[in-house]
Amino acid sequence: MSYIVIEGLHKKYGLTTVLSNIDMKIEKGEFITLLGPSGCGKSTILRIVAGLTDASAGKIIIEGKDMMGVQPKDRQVGMVFQSYALFPNMTVKENVAFGLRMQKVNPAEVDQRVQEMLALVHLSEKVNAYPKELSGGQQQRVALARALIVRPKVLLLDEPLSALDAQIRKKLQADLRAIQKKLGITMILVTHDQEEAMAVSDRIFVMNNGMIAQSGTPTAIYTSPENEFIANFIGHYNVFTRRALEKMIGETLPKEYSKFAIRPEAIHLDQRQGDVCITGEAKQSLMSGNVIRTTLEGEGLFTMEQLHQRGHSFELGKKYKCYVAKEDVIALS
Repeated sequence: MSYIVIEGLHKKYGLTTVLSNIDMKIEKGEFITLLGPSGCGKSTILRIVAGLTDASAGKIIIEGKDMMGVQPKDRQVGMVFQSYALFPNMTVKENVAFGLRMQKVNPAEVDQRVQEMLALVHLSEKVNAYPKELSGGQQQRVALARALIVRPKVLLLDEPLSALDAQIRKKLQADLRAIQKKLGITMILVTHDQEEAMAVSDRIFVMNNGMIAQSGTPTAIYTSPENEFIANFIGHYNVFTRRALEKMIGETLPKEYSKFAIRPEAIHLDQRQGDVCITGEAKQSLMSGNVIRTTLEGEGLFTMEQLHQRGHSFELGKKYKCYVAKEDVIALS
């Protein structure tokens, strides 16, 4: 049996269904991400696993034990919230040690484990600081250390990095993944940030309207979206109707599919890089870092992405022939 099994999970508030028929199997030591737009039910799953919210139906099994009816304190599940929830009147050391003191661990062991955990999150020099003296990123590290020090079976993270600025967030993503691998702990992260999910996850469950829209490795989900929602949400794909794409490429496409998707970076100006040609008039060209995103209009708008090249720019109003490999034209269910 998998380390964590979620079977037939449903949640309703009155007549409103929040979760419908959620099934997941998670292995020990995996880093799983629940990804989706606001209101899709991902945080509700976390709260049910933690025991903070009751399910309307279904099972949560951790290491072979059914958690339904088990109190949160007895589940050996840690949780880190977006708000950090640190005690303002306690030092970093006291915040991190709080769970061990509640478990009545002897003081010598508490000190040793606090030192080890603060070293792991790179906060040894802040041991006597108070939360108000820390940056947002440092506060989040303290919250992470406090949750990890009690050695939970699974750690739940509810959008813990969303309030941080982009540079700090990327650094903490890398640190979080490194800590997870070093400890071998099972983690479940909730986020609406596609890049964050891609950066840290072993597997991703993409959610929409209380259901799982698709699950798989980051690479599989990005390169093989199964439907229009995934194509739009994960990869910012160009989605074409069959009729529009047929007009653009002058070929007949399989009639069992009504829509097709093409990644922006799969579209090239070099004919040698594709055997399907689509033509569009350049309408807008924007630089984002080293990437140029150009919007063109053919039978509808589409976007292509290229690495910036010295001396090359798109001339707005000019028509360009663009090329795509046939295998990069994805039929959507």
